[in-house]
Amino acid sequence: MKIWNWDWLQSKAFYRTGKICTGSTYTFLLHVKPSVSDPGQSREWNSSVYHRLSQPQVSWGRRVLSRLRLRGDEQLLDAGCGTGRLTAELIAALPRGRVVGADLSRNMLMEARDHLRGAHVSLVAADLLHLPFEHAFDGIVSTAAFHWVLDHHRLFVSLRRALRPGGWLHAQCGGGPNLARLRNRVGKLARTSLYAPHLALFTEPWFFAGDKQAAEMLRQAGFVNVETSVEAAPAILDDAQQYEEFVSNIILHAHLREIPSEELRKKFVAELTAQAATDDPPYSLDYWRLNLSGSVT
Repeated sequence: MKIWNWDWLQSKAFYRTGKICTGSTYTFLLHVKPSVSDPGQSREWNSSVYHRLSQPQVSWGRRVLSRLRLRGDEQLLDAGCGTGRLTAELIAALPRGRVVGADLSRNMLMEARDHLRGAHVSLVAADLLHLPFEHAFDGIVSTAAFHWVLDHHRLFVSLRRALRPGGWLHAQCGGGPNLARLRNRVGKLARTSLYAPHLALFTEPWFFAGDKQAAEMLRQAGFVNVETSVEAAPAILDDAQQYEEFVSNIILHAHLREIPSEELRKKFVAELTAQAATDDPPYSLDYWRLNLSGSVT
């Protein structure tokens, strides 16, 4: 497995060429810190736990993949590839093509490298706002990633630049009233005397656009044939233990980093879990998904 460095990635052999290397199977990871649009936003995850718990995200993503009409020879970008569970399904659908997976988290990329070992895929650490590609891809696929990027206008401009003429985008992320019930509970709890010293000034790390808002931003970025929609996608977890682990690692990991004590972090999640136990059904999460598609001329 060949490891490429940042200097090579920025060179004319890769950047602004409209080409992707399609030789022998390899994975490349950057050895230096890529540019980050928001230095205050941590990009790291507990990737092994995410890989194990992310079945809701995978099931939603599979519906996105089912809408693709692929020839099998396309060059595709998986934008925010995470641990590579859906990347593997993209690879299987492209026997004569190629997939490049991009993610800001090195932990996610290392997990993806292990999960995709032996596959014909490339992985790159990159901020989606500053993708190191221009006119390189026939299509871009993304699931459960865009809501972690706060500036969607710049995001869509970056994605459009990476597409070849005639290229397309199919994506899904959190949108509309996503997780409104949990977010309301988190906000109230964060304002209590026990947690306010740590969370009172904390701003949410997500941006959940509505369908009309997202459509307008896509058009402003230069996309045509834009279609957007918001749909409910509730997730029901098995029990209190799974709920605590899921919420801690998938949803609120950025919040919990602001709380300095492990004991206090556990108490914070336990209080949210106790409230979730009273929901109907218990331990349910009110997810909403924003579907996005468009093309470039």
